[in-house]
Formats: sequence, C-alpha cells, structure tokens
Amino acid sequence: MQIQQNLTVCVPIEEAEFIRTKLLESKTLDMNRKIKKVIKNGTEHLLVPVTKAISEYICLKDDNPEFYESHRSLKELLSDEIPIQELAKIPSSWQVIGTVIVITIPEELNDLVTLIGQKLLQMYPRCTCVVRDKGIKGAFRLPEREIIAGSGTETLHKENGCIFKLDVTKVMFSKGNLAEKKLMSISASNEFVVDMFAGIGYFSVPMAVHSSPKKIISIELNPVSFGYLQENILLNHVDNLVEPILGDCAVVTPEGVADRVIMGYVGTTHHYLLNGIRALKPEGGVLHYHETTPEKILFERPVNRIKEAALHLGKNTEILEIRRIKKYAPGVWHVVVDAKIT
Repeated sequence: MQIQQNLTVCVPIEEAEFIRTKLLESKTLDMNRKIKKVIKNGTEHLLVPVTKAISEYICLKDDNPEFYESHRSLKELLSDEIPIQELAKIPSSWQVIGTVIVITIPEELNDLVTLIGQKLLQMYPRCTCVVRDKGIKGAFRLPEREIIAGSGTETLHKENGCIFKLDVTKVMFSKGNLAEKKLMSISASNEFVVDMFAGIGYFSVPMAVHSSPKKIISIELNPVSFGYLQENILLNHVDNLVEPILGDCAVVTPEGVADRVIMGYVGTTHHYLLNGIRALKPEGGVLHYHETTPEKILFERPVNRIKEAALHLGKNTEILEIRRIKKYAPGVWHVVVDAKIT
C-alpha cells in the first residue's frame, strides 16, 4: 500500500541508522518500502521511507519506490496457519543485529517458535538466524538465548559508522540506547577517557572513531566480551587510541588520569562510584553514571549517590544533565547522570 505519495526523508548515510531508529520508535517509518541509496551533492545519502512528512528532515517523493513482499507483518504471514487466539499473542517487535534476529516469545507459544522463526527469515532474506531471547542471567549479564531457525549466531553489526563483531548468544548488544551511544561518540575530543564496563566496545569504539580522543582505556571483566572488544578495536582501526584491559573495575581502574569517565553498566554501578571518581584527574572531570532507578526516586537516588561518593573523596559535584534512556522494567528506568566533579 502506498502511503502519502511515497514520501522519504533524505539523510546522510552516517546518520541513517540513528534516524531510522527514531522514526521506528515514533511509528513514522514506512515498513512496506525499502531504503534506497542516492548521491546528493557528491555525497552518499539514503532515502528512508516515511508515512508522513517529518518537519525536521528534508522530505522527498520517491517516484520509483521499491516494496517488500506484500505480506510484511509477521501476524499476516502466520494468519493462515495458526488460530486467531494465538495470533493475538504473536510479538510485534524484535531486534535485527547484523544477520541475526532476536525475538522474545511468550511461553504459551512454545509450540510455534520454529514456525515464527521461519517466517521471520522469510521477512528478512539477508538474515541467516533467529534466536529466542529468554532474558539475562549472572554477574556478567549474559543473554539466555536459543536458536529457533537458521544458524550462525556470530555476526557483524554496523552502527553509527562502526562495525561490531559479536555472538548474540554470548554477549549483550542493545540497539535501544543508540542516541546515548551517538552522544558519547562526539564527546571526547582531545580527552583522556576511561570506559569502565566497556563490553564489546559500545562506547569506546564510536568515541575513538568520531571524537579524536587522546586515549581511551577500556576495562572489561567478561573474557568473552573482552575478546570481542579486542577484535572490534582492530576492525575499526582504533588500536592506536584504545587500550583494552581485562579485569575488575574495582581493581584495575587507573587513578588520576581521566578527563572523562563512562560508567555504562546498570545493576551494581554505584558500588564502583569511588573508583570512577578516583579515575578523574586531580583537577576534576566529567562522570557519565548509568543506573536503573525506581520511578518514585527518579532522579533523586542517582544524583545523591554521586554527590555522596564525591563528598567522601573531598570533591564537589555539579550536575550537568540527567537523561532517561529507556524503561528497564515496570516502574524502573535506565537513566544517565552527567556530573562534573571538581
């Protein structure tokens, strides 16, 4: 079905994934049409299909739109094969990470998981594998996932002009905080950065690619994630800027070196606040502190925790900004506090 004369937004290719995610979240991305590449003023751009005009972007009409299969909805693909009462329980969203689709399926649909996986591969011909997400477990926050269709859980995922290699059954990768990762990627020009809980390089790699920092020390405790961190540093040609360190942040975090410290972990991050603040230079610097906080004490608890830790070390705190990233659980938010410590 053609929507509002096949409108598109014309965006620079390096910003396309960020903008596509925003359009998807605002439900203005046209899922029936394909994204197309064009050359505009000698530079590669993408025409991203939308269902209506978007004021903040240049909108163009696509006179030769390319449509996906007529049945784009997972529920439509399943409508002739399962009862209507089960059809209502079919998930309406999932993540595509590289060539792997990650989907959460309720227990009452256990008998249909293989069929759902097959239909998703039909919808995404470039993908090779579908895995079922069953949550996160353990101190390393490891994903609990199983293959339900296809094969090959290791993939290359492109995001914000960077390449990430990972196995979706062994390490976490969230596409939901792309705006935060993009913000961090342009925040460290000529700075010394310590990235605690670096994972596979979610923050370190884009920051090294886009910010021209002096140096980034990336600390990761999980050996599997650390292995991918090392690979991603090399894949993105930033090994001259990023130094990966395998170890516990409570033990290996350097002191007195950083202009900026990223604490991009949730759950027990507050246990490491003293280590994060000690990592900053004696004259001070900026701390990016992540926390999962109950809505009733948003943003009181994370701010107070930072101030108390800084005061314990004889430091002053200036709160620069507080951001909600996403809903973590019912009544609980993932938030980030930017604080200047002096």
